[in-house]
Amino acid sequence: MKIFVTGASGFVGSAVVKDLLENGYEVLGLARSESSAKKILEMGAEVHLGDITDVASLEAAVENSDGVIHTAFNHDFTRFQKSCEEERAAVLAMGNVLKGSNRPLVITGAAGAIATGNLVNENDRGKNKQIPRYVSEQVADELTAQNLNISVVRLPPSVHGYGDTHGFVPTLVNLAKSKGKLAYIEDGMNAWAAVNRLDAAPVYRLAMQKKDAPGTRYHAVAESQIFLKDLTGLLSKKMNLPLVSLTKEEATDYFGGFFHFASLNIPIDSKQTQKSLGWQPIHPTLFKDIENNVYF
Repeated sequence: MKIFVTGASGFVGSAVVKDLLENGYEVLGLARSESSAKKILEMGAEVHLGDITDVASLEAAVENSDGVIHTAFNHDFTRFQKSCEEERAAVLAMGNVLKGSNRPLVITGAAGAIATGNLVNENDRGKNKQIPRYVSEQVADELTAQNLNISVVRLPPSVHGYGDTHGFVPTLVNLAKSKGKLAYIEDGMNAWAAVNRLDAAPVYRLAMQKKDAPGTRYHAVAESQIFLKDLTGLLSKKMNLPLVSLTKEEATDYFGGFFHFASLNIPIDSKQTQKSLGWQPIHPTLFKDIENNVYF
């Protein structure tokens, strides 16, 4: 089987490509630059030149594939809403090509886009209005209603590991460097979940192989609950910078556009996913990666 992977040279996508190749699949990887194409070729995959904003290019790649895994997303927080609009158009375009077939489409969802307050499981659909990335959930439901073989792999707020330069932890590190301190909000007991990118990768393949109902959600989550106070506390020790508690007003100034993400309280459960897919995370935890200087 040949699987078309968007974001194939990216942080999560490259791990997905590696996992697919190791399990006997052929991979067609989307590349928007020569450097991305080179990386994909070096992994042993084929290259499809294009971009997630180029609908015609996406459609052509899907036509020549036996399935699709969509991991691409622009994580520039200054244009987050626009990135979400591009996400919708890309997924709908690929879904339209797959209509009338049983070829699988696995897309990426953000667990942080689910309504907060309780432990989130795979059955939850509530919308967190602060996070526009919920568009992935909406598109999945639209395509499920059209009988497409679609599933969603939800990633936690922190996907970590070597090569992480744009995620939540690098953002905290860069803020600390510019502000001269680490900070958490009020008591710091809001929780993030986390997964090593090498543990997240096989969830995509297993979701693609699984014959669950269309629209099934899977959680690529290894650690359900990491408190912001504990995370920033460890970073403060590693960086030898003071750790402070901020009021919401002070935190708005400190975190800027990242405030909504820093204030997320989204513990996430993955028991259903682990049982359904027979998946177990085995790679280093977030704190172990920090201790092992992955971010320094």
